[in-house]
Amino acid sequence: MKIRTMVIAMAAVLAMTLTGCATSRQMEKVEADQKLLDAKVEQALQNAQVAKTAADEAKQKAADATSRAEQAEKAAQEREQLANEKMQRADAAFQKSMRK
Repeated sequence: MKIRTMVIAMAAVLAMTLTGCATSRQMEKVEADQKLLDAKVEQALQNAQVAKTAADEAKQKAADATSRAEQAEKAAQEREQLANEKMQRADAAFQKSMRK
């Protein structure tokens, strides 16, 4: 009877021990899943870097376009001022010719 109880107790302990351990197949699956996840993370990091580079390039192009637009506006204002001065001189010359 004692031996029988001892065998049942050992079998119960062995069963509990074995159910708590992962099999090599389960470990391989976990490792494969981990590798797949690592690959996805690496790809996401690469995609983020590409997107950041593209955003930086777009930002630089926008800054360049803004600079060119400001230069064009300044040039247009200068031309407008010159045109106004020429118009005033022409008007003054016309007024002077009309007085004679």
